[in-house]
Amino acid sequence: MDSATSEAAAAARTPLGATADNGLKIVVVGGFGVGKTTLVRSVSEIRPLNTEETMTRAGEHVDDISEIQDKKATTVAFDFGRITLDARNVLYLFGAPGQERFWFLWDRLFSGTLGAVVLVDTRRIDDSWYAIDRLEHHGTPFIVACNDFGGPAHAPSRIRDALDLDPHVPLLDCDARSRASGKQVLITLVEHVRNTYSNAYSDTHASHAPVREQELTP
Repeated sequence: MDSATSEAAAAARTPLGATADNGLKIVVVGGFGVGKTTLVRSVSEIRPLNTEETMTRAGEHVDDISEIQDKKATTVAFDFGRITLDARNVLYLFGAPGQERFWFLWDRLFSGTLGAVVLVDTRRIDDSWYAIDRLEHHGTPFIVACNDFGGPAHAPSRIRDALDLDPHVPLLDCDARSRASGKQVLITLVEHVRNTYSNAYSDTHASHAPVREQELTP
């Protein structure tokens, strides 16, 4: 009886398969204190790996905490979580550190990335420019999600203008603390990535399509 109970308990603690055919890498990026660690925690089906360290007074002269004075810990490498899509596909989530002194890690973290979420705090929207610039530089599809910090709402058009955001980039509101909201962010990203690559595939094949004789007739 005890053995059966132990086996059942072990099975309950192992919700994931050992292998998957396709591991799809997603990066959550944005400025300092925008909620990247919170988003990864809220949607991950495993206990997320994180590299948070307690913030000290020494960091007050390095990181701008004027808008996030309640923040007690910060990511110094990256956060990691996982979501199973089906028996063959999983999403691997990487939350990037937000402080400017760790931005040198971003280019390596973007390598092999399927797509990215740029998490934005509309009170400090300037902090998002660098993330968007680097993703555009790498040609990585991304969406922008405005995390809810309880401040005044901003019209999407104003946020797009402030970020100089291309019209095709999805923009949505979210609450990083909510699993349902976080899942909707990832669904939006996956759909955007699929559409981006589908359109690129269609354009490539259209440009290489054979020219019929009648198309050359004046």
